[in-house]
Amino acid sequence: MTEPADTLRALRRGDLAGARVLRLPPGLAEFPTEIFGLADTLELLDIGGSPLCDLPPDLSRLRHLRVLFCSGGRFACLPPVLGDCPALEQIGCRGAGVEAVPAEALPPRLRWLTLTDNRIAALPAALGERPMLQKLMLSGNRLSALPDSLAGAPNLELLRIAANRFAAPPVWLAGLPRLAWLACAGNPFEPLLPLAPMPDVPWDDLEPGALLGEGASGRIHAARWRRADGAHDVALKLFKGTMTSDGLPEREMAACLAAGAHPNLSGGLGRLVGHPESADGLLMPLLPAEWRALAGPPSLASCSRDVYDDSLRFAPAVGLRLARAAALGAAHLHARGLMHGDLYAHNLLWDGSAGAAVLSDFGAACALPEESGFAFQRVEVRAWGLLLGEILDRCDPVPAEMAALRALERACVQPDVGARPLMAEVVDALDQVGTPEAG
Repeated sequence: MTEPADTLRALRRGDLAGARVLRLPPGLAEFPTEIFGLADTLELLDIGGSPLCDLPPDLSRLRHLRVLFCSGGRFACLPPVLGDCPALEQIGCRGAGVEAVPAEALPPRLRWLTLTDNRIAALPAALGERPMLQKLMLSGNRLSALPDSLAGAPNLELLRIAANRFAAPPVWLAGLPRLAWLACAGNPFEPLLPLAPMPDVPWDDLEPGALLGEGASGRIHAARWRRADGAHDVALKLFKGTMTSDGLPEREMAACLAAGAHPNLSGGLGRLVGHPESADGLLMPLLPAEWRALAGPPSLASCSRDVYDDSLRFAPAVGLRLARAAALGAAHLHARGLMHGDLYAHNLLWDGSAGAAVLSDFGAACALPEESGFAFQRVEVRAWGLLLGEILDRCDPVPAEMAALRALERACVQPDVGARPLMAEVVDALDQVGTPEAG
């Protein structure tokens, strides 16, 4: 694999002619003008981690540029020149000190905008005038309102506004016809999370083991928990303590604990105390080694949709059991006044064969707003409906059974949010279709 510094040297020698992707090392003092030598081909440019304060006024010479990552820069203002880039669809500029977002900085084909962990207090009305906008990530800013023009955003599916200053959610928010994944924890309007009795677990009672996985908010290790009744194998999530695109890690831990125990949720067993570096941690049940995510997370190309293994197929009973597991977990959360916020196949862990599954990762979870809780629940019902459709697409068809499930899918994803069923009604509808066969 080419080292980043080698990539920069190769660029300057002219060795990268025809490159479509260019990832440069952090710490650049200035924008390398040699990049313009790739104007005929370059589609993705990553200059993240460099303290650049601005971008060249002729950046639009990169006429095929679709994706730009410039996180970690020093852009007090999102560079207006971005709006001149004719093909630019995705901008990632997190943790860059951005305070102002001028309308001129929003390219006409904007599809995915990440401005997490900045200092933005207001956004331009032009944001709602970008008809292709599908994914908008604004957690960790100073926003107290969104432009009303977004009320007409026809394709917005994923929105992250956690850890901002909203006294109330926008009145039109839950009525967006395609919105399915919403993170809004850590705002003044969020009610207090319901408490669930969970023990504090001293660090000295744990024997951390192998790393099992890592996400935006933390690392998950296998661990042995020494208790009075013997040693138990558990999973231990150690939080990184930094802002993620979904929100604050401490809100994730609070939501997971508030959710309580349920057979279709990953669940929490206790809260870590006494870590030598004061890290927050959560103990969770350890799943069998063969369990895995149902799909991979969205890619740059898929934007808001998960990426499945092309060979993945289900027997109808297995598919139904997977869909029901996700519905039961979400229904339990809704009944406890919570929303998962990230109900995706990549957060559904399953046994790989019979269809047993648990909904995991509470990074985007929040307490449902008191005034619009049912509407927010129906936003999440759309996410489940999309998941159901993805599962059905991978089932060997059984005509009578599939017809009823396809009708349920259509009811859950319909653009009229108020006409969608609640998650408890989804579970009832699944029970009428039939009970999944035991694995």
